[in-house]
This record gives sequence, structure tokens and C-alpha cells, in this order.
Amino acid sequence: MRRAFSVEGLRGLRQAYRDSRRASYFLLRHRFSTEPLVGDAPVVVSMASHGHRIRTAHLALEAIGRGTVRPRRLVLWVPDAAVVADPPASLARLVRRGLELRATENWGPHNKYFPYVRSEAHHELPLVTADDDVLYGDTWLAELVAAHRAHPQDVVAHRAHRIRLAAGRILPYAQWTPATPGVLSRRTFPTGLSGVLYPPRMLDALREAGPAFQACAPRADDVWLHAVALRHGVLVRVVGDGRTSYRAVPGTWFGGLWAHNVWGGGNDAQIAATYTPEDVAALWQDQLETEGPDGPARRRHPTAQS
Repeated sequence: MRRAFSVEGLRGLRQAYRDSRRASYFLLRHRFSTEPLVGDAPVVVSMASHGHRIRTAHLALEAIGRGTVRPRRLVLWVPDAAVVADPPASLARLVRRGLELRATENWGPHNKYFPYVRSEAHHELPLVTADDDVLYGDTWLAELVAAHRAHPQDVVAHRAHRIRLAAGRILPYAQWTPATPGVLSRRTFPTGLSGVLYPPRMLDALREAGPAFQACAPRADDVWLHAVALRHGVLVRVVGDGRTSYRAVPGTWFGGLWAHNVWGGGNDAQIAATYTPEDVAALWQDQLETEGPDGPARRRHPTAQS
């Protein structure tokens, strides 16, 4: 008797096949290419990896190097000095092509930005954070850089949510909605998976805040980053429809931090610990001004062109 596959199951198989094909391309490129990973785009791209994921991080890095523009610096942070001293062949090959391989204390998911912001007394270039399990598209960085040039004071994200509140309280993370394209709101919450650009003033604010995230959001870097932006009046803009996603490095998207934060309620606990009453009041006021207490739009939003 034949087993019937669900539509979702078939879609999953097709997605896995496409991911595998794209990963194979970058594997071949990594083996034979001598092109530099870095270029003249005035931005730093920072990524972190650890444990077994170091074995596949070169695929995500290769995808960034394949972009239509390349960053001035590309840094990979690992919480293991031995890896930096004697990197695997896959990373050693990329170091010869411009990758900076740096050791860091283990700050968990904050590794992809915090060691960098601490390394500069004052920031002149924006920072783009990238994940080690994503095969970014060819125009991924170019789109972020273009948006930054148009709005140099704002955070720019490929993917973001809209924080939802009811009766002056933040609703569970699962009830948040996708961000609205073309709308500026203090409740726009960038998600790091698809890449986020942080302007220099935000990097200086993060440096000033130091490792305070350890007490409230040790495993939720997106939560801490949004809270710091909120407190310093840094707005978030989305690229395109704000829902951009990219193919995964095969075999990397199972369990781990995402499962803990999204399925296990880790995000909600860390949100409650991070946002102060003043933060929540500011978010609630934003919702009242733009959508009303129950959510439906009641007033005209400030647009991203304003």
C-alpha cells in the first residue's frame, strides 16, 4: 500500500532538494574559487559559529562572497581559540581570500555582534549580522547597503515582525504579526535570521550597554537588540515586504536555539525580563497612535518615505 504524502510534506522535500542543490554549488565554488570574499562596500559583515556548525559555516560565508557587492570586512567569531590558531581547511582557505577569523568569549547568540562592537572605541561603518546556517542571495547585502544609504540613521532588516500588545501588555511572541512594508513603527522587531544592518550610532549604543543582556536575554539577541534600539530612538526599516527568507545550509535547522525560543517559550520569558515598564509604555503608545488599542488601523501610519 502506497503512503500518501501531505502537501506540506512534498513542499518540504522540494525545499530540501533546492537547499541541497544551492549548497552543492557553494561547495564547488569553495573548492575551486580564488576570488576575494571582501570588496569595497562600506560595511562590515559579522557572523558567529560554534561546535559542529563550524564544519559548514564556510558555505554561508561563500554565499556572502558570491554577492553582487562584497563587504569591506567579513569576520567570523568562534568561542574557541584553538580553532583560530589551527583552523580547519575549509576556513583556512577562506582566510586566504580575506576572511577574518577571530576568537571571542562565549556570549551565546550575541557572539555575532557583541565582540565586534567592543572592538571599536567609536564606530564609523555599519555592521551587518549574518547567521552561519543561511545561504544568502546574491543581492542580499546590496539591498541592505542601498537602504542604509537612503536612511543612514536607521536599522535595516530583510525580515521583521510587528510587536502586538493588548491592554498595555506585550502579547506572546507567537501572536506577533509580520511587519508592514513602508511603515515606520517603534514596534518593528527585526529578526536576525535573514540579516540586519545596524548603523554606527546603534553600534555605539550597544557598546555603551555592555553585556547587560546576560541578565535578561542571554539566548535572545533579537530581543536585546530591539530593546536597545527602542531606548535610543533608533527606528527599523524593512527591505521589500519584510518577509524575505533564504535557503538553509542543509542539516542545520533542527532543534537548538530556535526551538528553545519559539517552541519552548524562551522568547516570551526573555521578552518579559528585558522590556522595562517604560519600554512597554512606549510600545503601547505607538500602537495606540498607529492602530488603536485593538489593532485595526485607525490613523494614518508614518510612511518609510517620511
